[in-house]
Amino acid sequence: MTQTRIGVLLPTRELAMVGNYDMAPLLEFAQEAEAVGYDSLWTGDSLLARPRLDPFVVLAGVAAVTSRVSVGTAALTAALRQPVIGANLVASLDHACGGRLALALGAGFPIPDSAQEFSAVGVPFEQRVGRLDETVRLWRQAWAGQPSFRGRYWQLDDLDRLPPPATPGGPKLWLASSDTPRVLDRVAQHYDGWLPFLPSPEAYGQAWRQISASAQAYGRPADAVAPGLYATMTVHESRDRARAELDGYLQQYYGRPLEVMSTVQAYCYGTAEECAQWLARYVQAGARHLVIRIGSLSPEPPLKEILDAVRGI
Repeated sequence: MTQTRIGVLLPTRELAMVGNYDMAPLLEFAQEAEAVGYDSLWTGDSLLARPRLDPFVVLAGVAAVTSRVSVGTAALTAALRQPVIGANLVASLDHACGGRLALALGAGFPIPDSAQEFSAVGVPFEQRVGRLDETVRLWRQAWAGQPSFRGRYWQLDDLDRLPPPATPGGPKLWLASSDTPRVLDRVAQHYDGWLPFLPSPEAYGQAWRQISASAQAYGRPADAVAPGLYATMTVHESRDRARAELDGYLQQYYGRPLEVMSTVQAYCYGTAEECAQWLARYVQAGARHLVIRIGSLSPEPPLKEILDAVRGI
């Protein structure tokens, strides 16, 4: 698979779903994923809607037991954290990772659970998109050593007193998003990468062409935006058993069946080879960094089997 990176999601939520909040399984997962050859490791973020261990703590631990893989969030709900605190957390994590960090950021799903999560930290849910984009602007100015920021939601000084990140200008910031025209324009204009979970390669290809054209119109370099994909796979030699396992996983994760979730997110079930061929269609549509979530609560996911199949397409 030429010029395509393959990452895997750390099972922070999956472990939480079975009542396990121990860091040891996550660190063992990270070490195994690096050993078998994955390019990147990612973790999600949620306080109350889908609780799990904090991504900054998890990734700092993962960075300490790995040396090669890049690490990132998929996705960090940045507006849940005051932006100065967030800027310092990201810069600190970038040092812990030795510059191996990238952050996919999300505004938060428009569902009641997410709205309650925002309310719990005192952030207006209806402002989540504007606050996300303004947080990104503030972070980048702070990391560039600019002391003052004047925005709609924050007016701050002395930002140059914050510790700088390990990466000059800060780590890459991606947008985890849908494919509405307004969202795609934000990606093209402001972000370093795009991490959607679109349910079909055709929808992906159409959206990626729009981002590429818009980025060019904004005068950005051809490689300014990294095209990623967030995809969930459940692997089993029996396609029927894989489907049943994925459906049960989604019922427990989202409270909704596969037939509902597959209309809005990218899912595949079957053998590793079948899922790899499905992913190949996204690669043909333009995806160059695949982030695989393993749709299973199994304590021993088939990490090497999945990677070998995907590398072989």
